[in-house]
Amino acid sequence: MASKKSVELLLNETVENLGIVGDVVMVKPGYARNYLLPLQIAEVPTEEKVEALKEKRAEAKAQLEALRAQRVETTGKLEGISIKLTRSCNDQGVLYGSVTQRDISDALAEGELMVEERAIRLNQPIRRVGSYTVLVQFEKELRVEIAIEILPDRTLEELDEEDMEFDEDGELVEKNSKPKAAPTEAPANDAEPAEASETDA
Repeated sequence: MASKKSVELLLNETVENLGIVGDVVMVKPGYARNYLLPLQIAEVPTEEKVEALKEKRAEAKAQLEALRAQRVETTGKLEGISIKLTRSCNDQGVLYGSVTQRDISDALAEGELMVEERAIRLNQPIRRVGSYTVLVQFEKELRVEIAIEILPDRTLEELDEEDMEFDEDGELVEKNSKPKAAPTEAPANDAEPAEASETDA
């Protein structure tokens, strides 16, 4: 029997992370009431309805298996891959614009590696030149990290690359490459008066 905390529904469409068309699934009442049932994505299951969706379910299952096989192959090809993107930036290496999931997806597609944008797990757009590691994840177990190198479209004359350091978000960390000069001797008139000796008392 279904728990009071969940209801049993038959999927009329494939829902990512839930099931494929023809699957009987357990979902929270609110999810069923507010989304699945009003949009007719799912309905209360009966033997007749399950049987009617049997053929669609077989087709969806075959498509899902083909997609997974493609993703497994793509994941293998992404192992150890590195892509380079050239972008305009200022003398401090800050990009005019940013590099997004779409940019990375398009760059991979040029190499005949089809990766949808949502599989590229980029916490925030890249806004500086430098080297980055980006996660590509199709499913929980299908994940791989790829190297992204953002190159400037010109020589950065005022930026010493040896003094460049970026944090995990790609933000430039200022480094004190040169020690501060020792303070000069204070002028005589600023010096504190010497303590009087006992002999002067």
